[in-house]
Amino acid sequence: MKCPGQDMQYWNSEAIFEVNCPKCGKHVEFYKDDTTRKCNHCGNRFVNPKMDFGCAAYCQFAEQCLGTLPEEFVGSQDNLLKDKVAVEMKRHFKSDFQRIGHTTRVARYAESIAKEEGANVPIILCAAYLHDLEDDNSAEKELVTAREILTKLHAKEAMAESVIALLQSQDQLSSNTSIELQLLQDAKHLATLEERLKAPSTREGLDTDGITSHLKTTAASNTAKSIIEKYSA
Repeated sequence: MKCPGQDMQYWNSEAIFEVNCPKCGKHVEFYKDDTTRKCNHCGNRFVNPKMDFGCAAYCQFAEQCLGTLPEEFVGSQDNLLKDKVAVEMKRHFKSDFQRIGHTTRVARYAESIAKEEGANVPIILCAAYLHDLEDDNSAEKELVTAREILTKLHAKEAMAESVIALLQSQDQLSSNTSIELQLLQDAKHLATLEERLKAPSTREGLDTDGITSHLKTTAASNTAKSIIEKYSA
């Protein structure tokens, strides 16, 4: 079955149009299914400004359907994957809202500090959502479940392997630890810090210095200070 959006029998008069080249201003003719076109006047190649790449962000057959995707849209597949992983995490935990809440909090901090540190946000976020799937502390079972979810979501092989590698080494910090692993660990500490400060039963006498001493990144240390100030006010 051909994608209706790319099947010419569904096209109308607006399926072929002209746009101005962003470099020289000359007219360039586009068909609606062209991902890019080259300007015959100056040779500049640019993205179809009217094309909707929404389906390309999640469809495993996007390249076969649309041709080689523009570089600027390739990253959207990874960005959408992290959202789909979040949904699968919630499905996995079902009605265990405590674990859903904790994992979501870890992911929220992972995203925030990863952006500050300039790290790979989709990989760290996927790992954050998948880092604690099993309640029997079985690392092997957890990795199997994580891989099943990534396979189900048609994650690109390189992306999936990066996430799995991060999960495999999440408890093996060393002097050569990657920034992604440091951030994942920091996010877990930040989530724990907030949870303990929020609950009156665990707030009193909490050794916040003991928790923050484990933080590895500047972004996490700054975030920890903000959390402590919030619940100390």
